[in-house]
Amino acid sequence: MADGGCAGAVRIAPEAFSRVDEKEVRRLSAEIRTLARERDAVILAHNYQLPEVQEIADIVGDSLGLSVEARECAQSTIVFCGVHFMAESAKILNPGKRVLLPHLAAGCSLADSITPESLEEWKERYPGYTVVTYVNSSAEVKALSDICCTSANAVSVVRSLDTDRILFTPDRNLGRWVARQVPEKEIVIYDGACPTHDVLRGANVRESQRDDPQTIIIAHPECREDVIEMADEVCSTTGMFAAVERHPEAKTFVIATEWALVDRLKRMHPDKEFIVADGCIGCRLHCPYMKMIDLRAVRRSLLEGVFEIEVPEDVRRGACRSLERMLAVPRDR
Repeated sequence: MADGGCAGAVRIAPEAFSRVDEKEVRRLSAEIRTLARERDAVILAHNYQLPEVQEIADIVGDSLGLSVEARECAQSTIVFCGVHFMAESAKILNPGKRVLLPHLAAGCSLADSITPESLEEWKERYPGYTVVTYVNSSAEVKALSDICCTSANAVSVVRSLDTDRILFTPDRNLGRWVARQVPEKEIVIYDGACPTHDVLRGANVRESQRDDPQTIIIAHPECREDVIEMADEVCSTTGMFAAVERHPEAKTFVIATEWALVDRLKRMHPDKEFIVADGCIGCRLHCPYMKMIDLRAVRRSLLEGVFEIEVPEDVRRGACRSLERMLAVPRDR
């Protein structure tokens, strides 16, 4: 079902970013840490957040990792530096805690590509199929699904099901990658995509590789098939850190995902070269939604208690069932 021609991918030059100066970063960071202690708050940040936001976070990770951490944190308030569906997931798993998203406009084009209505229509067309929904989706869509998955555990989730007929939604590229890993099952794939990853082409990756056969290519499974076929490693954002460790002799890596993760890899491994897989020289793959939260937004969120995420209880129960089923499945890399 073609419901997902997602808009929102941006190629952006580094100099286009408006960054606060280092003195201001230090001042805001110190104030945020003090406020977090005073407000009994834990700060969670996705791997795609601005580097300075990652630096002030208590925990940095991917969707699944942060969902688990949110459930286990002792603090009464969760400040989620990510996008809306991630903060929703934290609230779903922590109904007794206050969950704050520092910027309400931090959405997700992929999550917006499927609605509860379009999922219901799709299910009617395929009666008896089990719905596997990527966590990049709204709480309402999760509630209508049988089980959720992330890019880290999608293959394991599909393999774990006692059925050979699957509806996979909403990311078509992740769905195709899963279908290749589990050919024994019939997987019908929804037509959504992450625009940041879907914009990449094999030609971009090849140009980024600079004709060096020793370069290791690591790709996110939200990338197109031609990119996946070129990759030495295909894994989630957190899995990419482990993938680098599996190639200790390699000096150069092409990373097919959003630039903020590549920035973090550079800081962790200053002796290696990391290239964003984009053939446009001087440009980066950029998710505009992930960059809406800056230090000032985090500070305001702690000071004013904005913006609190609420999920209706009937929706929360259904979505929680799908997330809990996912969390019970052993995680892939």
